[in-house]
Amino acid sequence: SRTGMTFTAQKCGVCFQPPSIILIYRDHSEDKTRRRVMPVRNFSKFSDCSMAAEQLKNNPRHKAYLEGVSLRQLQKLYSLLRGHLGGESLAESLEKFRQEQTIDPEEDMNKLDDKELAKRKSIMDELFEKNRKKKDDPDFVYDIEVEFPQDEQLESCGWDMESDEEI
Repeated sequence: SRTGMTFTAQKCGVCFQPPSIILIYRDHSEDKTRRRVMPVRNFSKFSDCSMAAEQLKNNPRHKAYLEGVSLRQLQKLYSLLRGHLGGESLAESLEKFRQEQTIDPEEDMNKLDDKELAKRKSIMDELFEKNRKKKDDPDFVYDIEVEFPQDEQLESCGWDMESDEEI
């Protein structure tokens, strides 16, 4: 039996128009790099990014592909999308996200409600994981790619359908 994952996430990005999360991944069974477009539906500037991220990550259609993508990474993409829907610039959204995801050493953790506390804990766990990584870990590099496909591309690539085309 083959061990290891069939798919390795390489990059995850957000596309504003039409709203979708885009994953660049390696398909080891065919040894190809592909791009998966996951349309974001029913999402508004009032939506909850953590919930949206969890739903996407646990979506049976996408689960296997998103195994190597952290929840926090997906939350970040959703928060950029939410900011965009609310009229923020990319820089503003990024800054807002950074502030939300930073632990304030002066903060009194006892005053936080459970949800906020859980959030801080997951940030700490993630920082810990990051620092603990060994040199030979396959290092995931995630960045934000904002793509604005030209109109003629939009026609031809049928954005609302999921596609896993080779790139």
